[in-house]
Amino acid sequence: MNSRELRATSGLAAIYGVRMAGLFMVLPVFMLHADRIPGATPLLMGLALGVYGLTQALLQIPFGLLSDRVGRKPLILAGLLLFVAGSLVAALAESIHGIILGRALQGAGAVAAVILALTADLVGEERRMRALAVIGLTIGLTFTAAMALGPVVDQAAGLPGIFGLSGLLGLVAIVILFVWVPNPSRTRAHPDMVPVWSALPRVLRAPDLLRLNLGIFVLHLVLAANFLVIPVLLVETLALPGASHWKFYVPVLLAGFALMLPGILFGERRRRVHSVMRAAIALLAGVQILLALLVLDGGGVWTLAALMILFFAAFNLLEAGLPSLVARVAPVAHKGTAMGGFATAQFLGIFAGGVLGGGLLTLAGPVGVFLAGVPLLVIWWWSARGLQPRYRSNRVMAVPAHWRGREEELLQTLAQWPGVHEAALSPDAGSLYMKVEPNGPDTPELTLWLARSPGT
Repeated sequence: MNSRELRATSGLAAIYGVRMAGLFMVLPVFMLHADRIPGATPLLMGLALGVYGLTQALLQIPFGLLSDRVGRKPLILAGLLLFVAGSLVAALAESIHGIILGRALQGAGAVAAVILALTADLVGEERRMRALAVIGLTIGLTFTAAMALGPVVDQAAGLPGIFGLSGLLGLVAIVILFVWVPNPSRTRAHPDMVPVWSALPRVLRAPDLLRLNLGIFVLHLVLAANFLVIPVLLVETLALPGASHWKFYVPVLLAGFALMLPGILFGERRRRVHSVMRAAIALLAGVQILLALLVLDGGGVWTLAALMILFFAAFNLLEAGLPSLVARVAPVAHKGTAMGGFATAQFLGIFAGGVLGGGLLTLAGPVGVFLAGVPLLVIWWWSARGLQPRYRSNRVMAVPAHWRGREEELLQTLAQWPGVHEAALSPDAGSLYMKVEPNGPDTPELTLWLARSPGT
């Protein structure tokens, strides 16, 4: 990457990260305040925890589409201001209803798709995957940092302090946006990154994408529901004070990440990602049953730590693997739409997990919350049997100007090129999207051929 692309990548990854931290810092401590928030019930606490997923799900595709018209930075600014406003509303709230409103406003700043679109505007086609890898790594690191930081801030400043810090992080993100992130020379449509309305019907009907959307929905439903129980379990059953919870979460998360890596490497090298992921789904179902038994029979902190390491190993493996499968099975010209539908299912899962978990906590207690995820995980495991992804990769290349007016010839030639499975052009014909077989085509050779004038 050149210096401009490095600034864009680092700045946009930082914006994504600080916003994610603001959303997730509350996760490990929120339920510890249930008896101190006026009007709180388990159902309303679950709604407050998950409602940001609903507003994210409803608005993230419209935000991405609207950014093609009004510009990336103005829409990111609007989203971050909504996030800051929601954080302040939650920080100043005097009842659970105010916190619900604040969390809904936080989620309404649904700028994820717009950040990806701005990344595509600022980073060249050949280096875009590196930029996305940096953003993905930032998300994973931010989740771990937020889980550690939440209990520390809670001990120092309570729940209002967490929401106040979230608002401050939103302001920091605004400064990064205008001081560090470069302005794009032009805004282009990127159907490989941003959803397209006309492609939604085809994407929503695709069986493999439906299976993957079901998977991410169930995965985040289970995560949200579990964190309505685990913080209280640490305090009440295991006598671990809230201020020390970071000492539990950080080693557990790091160990889970380390345990996940061999599964990812085995799946990729042996082309068995699908089988490894089905094993991870089964592992999650088993962990949920064992967590329920732990509540019934009692168990120490080491037992819970071991189960949570297994939980996060399976969770991280699926969280990393599912998006790559979406990219592999989605039509090359509609990958952005497929990823938008996938993200919508993810956020809806967070919302459903909060509401379902809160309701079950009232009706069936912690055991009911843990066991509720088991049949959903079994359904997901069963549906995943029909998913047989081909191990193809996506490439994006710039199209030289001398191909203007000869787009049909370009696509016809690529259709016969060894190793090219699909090829499509962006709406302005400035970018070439390809889905290629693992052993080809040779990128330098194809780049040189594109650089030559047609017919030479």
